[in-house]
Amino acid sequence: MLHDLLRRCLEEVESTLRRLENAYVERYQEEILTPGRANLRIRIRFSDGRLLELNEAVVIGAEALRHMGYRYHFQDRERHLLFRYDNTPHFPDLENFPHHKHMGNDVKSSEKPSIPQVIEEARRHLGQRP
Repeated sequence: MLHDLLRRCLEEVESTLRRLENAYVERYQEEILTPGRANLRIRIRFSDGRLLELNEAVVIGAEALRHMGYRYHFQDRERHLLFRYDNTPHFPDLENFPHHKHMGNDVKSSEKPSIPQVIEEARRHLGQRP
């Protein structure tokens, strides 16, 4: 049986995906490794051809969710990067290392957003209502 925190996290993601408009889920892969650990791989295609890929590894640690690794990548139909959040440790001088956001060729420090927050940001980028 899944840990309650992990179950609620997955339910929130699924609920957000069910409410999508002008987009469809190309892939939803939920890999439950243990009752307290899961990997998510999600591809969302928007009606104008833009693509949002969400990859995340989550584990329960000290009664809180811990995100071991994540990558949230949003691109246009020509595969040009619009934004990407990740925690790959390749910018050690950033304030919130290893968390950062790519916007085109720029990289800036950022907090780790949740999957629903990233989906909402992509929708705003497209000029869609929440």
